[in-house]
Amino acid sequence: MSTDQKAYSNAEGLFSIDAFAYDELRFVRAGFERTSRKVLTDGINSQLLISLIRVAQDIEEVKVNKITGDLSKDSRAVAKVDKGEMVGRAVGLPQPVGKMREKPAEIKQVLLPILLGNLNVQGAYDLISGKARRQKRQYRYDDLQEHINWIRKRADDDYFISMGIPGERISEFIEFSFLETPQVRTYVKAKNLSGALFKMEEVVPIFLKRLK
Repeated sequence: MSTDQKAYSNAEGLFSIDAFAYDELRFVRAGFERTSRKVLTDGINSQLLISLIRVAQDIEEVKVNKITGDLSKDSRAVAKVDKGEMVGRAVGLPQPVGKMREKPAEIKQVLLPILLGNLNVQGAYDLISGKARRQKRQYRYDDLQEHINWIRKRADDDYFISMGIPGERISEFIEFSFLETPQVRTYVKAKNLSGALFKMEEVVPIFLKRLK
């Protein structure tokens, strides 16, 4: 303070400054409370560890929307914002088409070339060894988990809990709704959250009855 000398910390918060014994060092940063330290003699505190306290700030009022019973409104209220998706649309990023997967061998694709005098060795091996069957089973499981996660990322757990579904069984309920009402999954594939939630609500009584 006596010399009005200034110094700035680097990206790791380290800094150095010339000072005399008993000089007062003052530390300031926007959004934090100001603090100060005194330099002692004989270099006793030549290295200082400074902690700054963030200044309390007011935040916007948090509003909790009550469920109205109108699913078209409630589904929009509980929908979570996918910021990554919003940014992608804003900057015009191209959307991925399909999935980058190895296509499992099909019986027709292997047998037809044989009739024409050609042999698809890799395709025949995949069928005989069971690799093609395992691939299809894995892809079905991956797609199922992807669709379940798509809903869970966009609908709060409280939405399901308010209908009586235990929090730890939400994913199980979503999978059950896919099997009980395949149209739910059709809506998910179309990225239609309101439609998916509307059809899922019809399945709630059946699912809760099975839990008893």
